Amino acid sequence: MKNNMLKTLIVVGFTLVFATSTSYAASQTISGKAANFTLKSRSGKNIKLSELRGEVVMLNFWASWCGPCRKEMPLLEKIHKKYKRLGFTLLGVNVEQNSSAAKKYLKDVKVSFPVLFDSTNKTSKLYDVSAMPTTILIDRNGNKRFLHKGYKPGYENDYQKQIKKLLRE
Repeated sequence: MKNNMLKTLIVVGFTLVFATSTSYAASQTISGKAANFTLKSRSGKNIKLSELRGEVVMLNFWASWCGPCRKEMPLLEKIHKKYKRLGFTLLGVNVEQNSSAAKKYLKDVKVSFPVLFDSTNKTSKLYDVSAMPTTILIDRNGNKRFLHKGYKPGYENDYQKQIKKLLRE
């Protein structure tokens, strides 16, 4: 009886530790200046991050072959539409060397936020992107504040809480 109880407590303990560490890994508070970059958008216009100072900016690094990225994209569009009038800009940064698959995907999944192409992965390296998708929230002063690696249903709720916090500052 004592052994079963001890085993149960150990399993529960490991489960709590794992759940806490997984949750933490999915969303982290970060700091430091956001590295400036200039990337060409799908409209052909160059977009420079430093020109968005004064806005809350979400960088979402994604790829067309990434299943979680594809699930997240329509949710990001809703977030973009909801907060864009309040001083929020969402930039989708495609990381594929050849952007043709991304452009084809975007014909089927309509988004109105700017999609940028990082075909050399220079910007991805600046932001140490190691998971797909990777999302970084930047405050109005150009500081990195929140980092999300990967995507699971429900992350969009965290994004909205963090966007609201940064918009209020």
